[in-house]
Amino acid sequence: MWVHQSRHLGGLADIQIADTTSDNSMAGIAARLLAEAPPRFALAGLSMGGMICMEVMRQAPERVERLALLDTNAMADSPERAAVRRRMAEQGSHGDIPSLVEDFLDLLVPPERRADAALVGAIRAMMEEVAETALGQQIAALLDRPDSRPDMSSYDLPVLLICGRLDKLTPLEWHEEMAGLIPDARLAVIEDCAHMSTMEQPQAVTALLRDWLLYR
Repeated sequence: MWVHQSRHLGGLADIQIADTTSDNSMAGIAARLLAEAPPRFALAGLSMGGMICMEVMRQAPERVERLALLDTNAMADSPERAAVRRRMAEQGSHGDIPSLVEDFLDLLVPPERRADAALVGAIRAMMEEVAETALGQQIAALLDRPDSRPDMSSYDLPVLLICGRLDKLTPLEWHEEMAGLIPDARLAVIEDCAHMSTMEQPQAVTALLRDWLLYR
């Protein structure tokens, strides 16, 4: 997910990728991240990673120097979305990982990119690996999370919001709402891009994150 950014931003920052597969709650994932992170750091997350960032901001906002939230969701799950997650967990527990991944790919990758074998293959492999080892834990963490929108007015740091224009899973209007709640937020919209922005449009995301890291 972060290969391009890690490669091209390594000269600006000591980049660490947090472990998001060893705990079954957002609080536990964030606590593990904080235990392994330096005293002060810049924090970026995509999708569930963005939700983990919001939990970090609840636990230790004074340690976060700047924040980037990519293609993510500040709301708690609606009953309908929670029911979908529970069905996914049940499907995974029965070993039906391939069909689970294929169904979810339709939400992640726009139709015009499904022929991109390198992109789709990388996303599929990543999803299969996580689904086989940590699907139940990650779904439990997603179901456990609170609504983060009430906290956002207290974010006292530079915040970059990034969203793909074609994102169906966490659409642009959700990011526009977050931009209106966070005092020092900047919203960047990436054209011809859906949910997996760091992989679909890696150069654009890396350029935005470079500017974010250098911003004073």
